[in-house]
Amino acid sequence: MLTNASVTTMLPVVDMARARAFYEGCLGLQPGGLKADGKFVYVIGDSTLALFPKPEGTKADHTAISFKVPDIAASIAELKSTGVVFEDYDFPGLKTIDHVCVLGAEKAAWFKDSEGNYLCLHEDIA
Repeated sequence: MLTNASVTTMLPVVDMARARAFYEGCLGLQPGGLKADGKFVYVIGDSTLALFPKPEGTKADHTAISFKVPDIAASIAELKSTGVVFEDYDFPGLKTIDHVCVLGAEKAAWFKDSEGNYLCLHEDIA
């Protein structure tokens, strides 16, 4: 029933100006505009990201968004040049090397947005 539906990811933000600065300045997303209900949207490929104001804030302790990229190392380098700080892990079953972890048929790297949400880059390797 929803196979051909477009998807909007909704992320709460405490500080819309700070969040927009991160998503536009660090990630390079092009502004889609402010909606009447206060959401600010970005169109990313066939998907939409909507930031919505939530003064008390909430943040996910899991990956909220994952961006599929063709070259994870190049994407990491580009994002680091804009100030993005990548996470590093050394847990049983999850170890990063140069910020990258191989998980089955993909490589992945995580970073936090301005509101503390975990975002991810992933590259298919199979």
